Amino acid sequence: MGDRDDNVEFGWLAGRTAVVTGASSGIGRAIALELAAAGADVLIHARARGESAREVADRVRSMGRRSGVVLVDLADGDQYRELVDEAWDWSADVDIWVNNAGADVLTGPRADWSFERKLEYLWQVDVRATIGLSRLVGQRMRDRARSELARGLKDGPPGRYCLLNLGWDQAEQGMGGDSGEMFAAVKAAVMAFTKSLARSLAPHVRVNCLAPGWIRTAWGETASAYWQERARDECLLGRWGTPEDVARAARFLASSAADFVTGQVWHVNGGHRARGGEWATGPDGE
Repeated sequence: MGDRDDNVEFGWLAGRTAVVTGASSGIGRAIALELAAAGADVLIHARARGESAREVADRVRSMGRRSGVVLVDLADGDQYRELVDEAWDWSADVDIWVNNAGADVLTGPRADWSFERKLEYLWQVDVRATIGLSRLVGQRMRDRARSELARGLKDGPPGRYCLLNLGWDQAEQGMGGDSGEMFAAVKAAVMAFTKSLARSLAPHVRVNCLAPGWIRTAWGETASAYWQERARDECLLGRWGTPEDVARAARFLASSAADFVTGQVWHVNGGHRARGGEWATGPDGE
């Protein structure tokens, strides 16, 4: 794959179709490429970065998989409903749906927004869209599974239909400062919702949540020396995580190897080492 150094066992997801939101860069991009390398066709969603999204789709097609791009602003409730319709128009049977898209309020012009404005935007994208998409997608998957059972079909392995959401490992213990308060609130909501939706959709659809720790995405690459040291110090393995670390966990949870896993929050953080005092908040309480 070019930016991977391990060997994915081809066929883990052969014959599956996946949709990954927020897949033009970072963790979403890594997940899309990982699923494709394991055999899945992958539809790429992005908000506005069409060129980057098409580059990811081209990479997927270079592996012999089908791919496409849908540009939708998930902050708009009507548009996220359109995303579901477009996904099922692209493929009559979506097996894997990854709600990776999240609002970036740490870099770019949004970094200067007020706390209240950032929180509202995070709520729209990270919480409302994740819940709305999960309910719409989950219903379609459940209806398909029930139809297959009624007709006595054995279309693929048990548990083939799955939803994956993205949480945050520190939402459970909290992090001081404005960013910690915001992200803990919205990601804890996603994690709690995942557990409840798993109960609603069982036994037809598996629903799990990945809770990454310190992952070196765009923000991590430019973070100050304070955050660089903190990320390494709070990880038992002593390093930043990579988007590929999260993607490999996503591939497992999407596969038949995880057929008996649902309603779980999986931490992908290299083992979290809680610190007090100096790491209680960021610089100047941020």
